[in-house]
Amino acid sequence: MFRNIANTFANSFKIPELKSRILFTLGLLAVARLLAYVRIPGMNGSALSEYFNHAQSSGGLLGMYNTFAGGAFEHCAVGALGIMPYISATIIIQLLTAVWPKLSKLAREEGGRTKIVQYGRYLTVLLCLGQGFYFAGQYENPQKIFGNFQGQLVMIDNRVIYYIIAVTVMTTGTMLLMWLGEQITERGIGNGVSLIITIGILARLPNACVALKDMFYPSSGEATHHIEGTGVLLLILLAMVIGGVIAITQAQRKIPVQYAQRAVGRKMYQGGTSFMPLRVNYAGVMPIIFASSILMFPQPVFNKLAEWSSGTPFFHNFFWNMAQMLNPGSILYMFIYAGMILFFSYFWVATQFNEIQIADDLKKNGGYIPGVRPGQGTSDYLHKAMSRITLAGAIFLTVIATIPIILSRHLQIPQDVSQFFGGTSILISVGVLLDTMRQMESHLMMRHYDGFLKKGRVRGRF
Repeated sequence: MFRNIANTFANSFKIPELKSRILFTLGLLAVARLLAYVRIPGMNGSALSEYFNHAQSSGGLLGMYNTFAGGAFEHCAVGALGIMPYISATIIIQLLTAVWPKLSKLAREEGGRTKIVQYGRYLTVLLCLGQGFYFAGQYENPQKIFGNFQGQLVMIDNRVIYYIIAVTVMTTGTMLLMWLGEQITERGIGNGVSLIITIGILARLPNACVALKDMFYPSSGEATHHIEGTGVLLLILLAMVIGGVIAITQAQRKIPVQYAQRAVGRKMYQGGTSFMPLRVNYAGVMPIIFASSILMFPQPVFNKLAEWSSGTPFFHNFFWNMAQMLNPGSILYMFIYAGMILFFSYFWVATQFNEIQIADDLKKNGGYIPGVRPGQGTSDYLHKAMSRITLAGAIFLTVIATIPIILSRHLQIPQDVSQFFGGTSILISVGVLLDTMRQMESHLMMRHYDGFLKKGRVRGRF
């Protein structure tokens, strides 16, 4: 199997177009990783990096954000905001398109999609300014979020100049990441934004390996609270999660479609039988990315409101308690997180899967589903079938996404380890890598090369 995969990668570089796309993608991903290490001017990023390296856990909101940003936050880097503001802006625009008739009409017009994408970019800038201001405040007073942190991160005395520099640089970093993602999608291989998130998650893998080793063999010589059996269970869980992710990602329901014989002008088209594949996990990793990016907002907002209302004990306590209840790992956070994943799974299907258009296209081309009336009957049938399989996919996503939280909260597994041996990071990484391999495979198949998931010669090849 490994030999077949190696041969497939070698064949990928025999196709000039695919080779250029792969090298282009790797080059831009390398630039994206540099943004996680180039520090903001006037910041002492080494002090925070040293703290993260020796901290027992980098959990919480900023720890999770640091994971999605590929460690850029702990380095006080240009890309500290990551790509998440762009993801959040895309979510908001898609929600508004679904509920606002003016935007919905614009999306159907010629060139409307381009304008909507432009609106998303403008909204990304606004979100970057807001999140950049919040991050700059955390860098200025790190003791508020890291109680045992010793040292100073900001080396600029003038607060106004510091905020202008920090917010502008972080906003520019996110916009550059957005541009890199769009260029990868257009001229490279795979989905650019998803690949940037994935490469940031995989960059944390060495930290997870070190944390896993320290669970059983602490470098400080302290007594460990974990036994070797826990490591075996984690490896079994990892294998089950990866197997389940691959199975659900590849799973599909095949709807049989019959085409009648028809004449168009002087040409006669023969009828036949085909099938329409409906993916069980149609939304892919998007519901988890959507839910994670949105849930990054409430806690810092409540923290800031609690700080502003410090003179009024009632409101200060209320906002502070809400911020603590929405801390990643809390029961309320898990329920909201699970509910949002379910919601966005159906939301993505509702906005991307147009059963009415599919039914009309089948009717125009002389196709029909056996036992189902064409037109409205076919549309209702597809809607019901898609709703059922989406429920199964959404439940799977919810279980996978909450496993790391349960491991970290109840089994005292370090977050650096649980995020890989749980599910969210694995789901995003495996899903994105499978999608990228599928695109590479399509290029190979068109030129009669064996694909990743095929063994031997391609059928019909001489």
